[in-house]
Amino acid sequence: MCFVLLASGGLAYWWLHQPLWTGAQALELAIEPGATARAVAREVVAAGARTDARLLYAWFRFSGQGRAIKAGNYEIPPGTTPIALLQKLVRGEEALRTLTLVEGWNWRQLRQALARQEQLRPDSAALDDGALMAQIGRPGVAPEGRFFPDTYTYAKGSSDLALLRRALHAMDRQLQAAWAMRAADTPLQSAEQALILASIVEKETGRASDRSQIAGVFANRLRAGMLLQTDPTVIYGLGEKFDGNLRRRDLQADTPWNTYTRAGLPPTPIAMPGKAALLAAVRPEATRALYFVAKGDGGSHFSASLQEHNRAVNRYQRGP
Repeated sequence: MCFVLLASGGLAYWWLHQPLWTGAQALELAIEPGATARAVAREVVAAGARTDARLLYAWFRFSGQGRAIKAGNYEIPPGTTPIALLQKLVRGEEALRTLTLVEGWNWRQLRQALARQEQLRPDSAALDDGALMAQIGRPGVAPEGRFFPDTYTYAKGSSDLALLRRALHAMDRQLQAAWAMRAADTPLQSAEQALILASIVEKETGRASDRSQIAGVFANRLRAGMLLQTDPTVIYGLGEKFDGNLRRRDLQADTPWNTYTRAGLPPTPIAMPGKAALLAAVRPEATRALYFVAKGDGGSHFSASLQEHNRAVNRYQRGP
């Protein structure tokens, strides 16, 4: 064998510690499931490594770890030696990328982010929402708000459906954990309602310190049978028709998500809520407030009466 010959000539040690590649960019290596050590050695050389595939194969065999090489997508950085390469392949240290799902994103924004993501196989691109949800194990469920906002790592070339499945299960866990901590006097009837309310709280919160009190206002309104009258639900119902300016006619245009025209919670979440919004929805701050208005500095002014609220609106929204 080539490696034995090298060893007998005293060259093995030297070769094992020489870089396989000294270029400026990392080499990209894809190893298919079931690939033999010989096939892997050939793929390494085909990727651009400056060595003999027979030497690599001999090293894999001589090490006794040739059969432990794991399939996957790898990057071989400049300076990688045969020893370091084999360690990487045996450990399965694949090349990873990250995608951050942002709190408050809606489903349309999430799909756009998936489409832009580098090295993520777009298996969901040809699927409508129903088919996509069926593929990840949640048939008949609307996708809005079902994915937990977090940073996810993935191997190059992996499926976007696999990433979505992980985010879906993460939201399942976070929602159930929050629901288990719900206040005894919550007006919410189910974890599903908690998810919907949390999505509204997420979109209404400009300052983190206001989040629990905003949730408290909505809880009070639900208990009293009042309309929620929250602009983000109206905007969501308008979809791509929304041009950034919410008008009086928009508030009067009935959609399933218009909480000015329909009582109770909307039929689905309107965005992806984070952990803090989930907890605020199930354990809101005890408050007498029934109204709030944005002050223009990220925070909100809270009022217990309509008269006080109207004064706050005149002050913060309409000006002097």
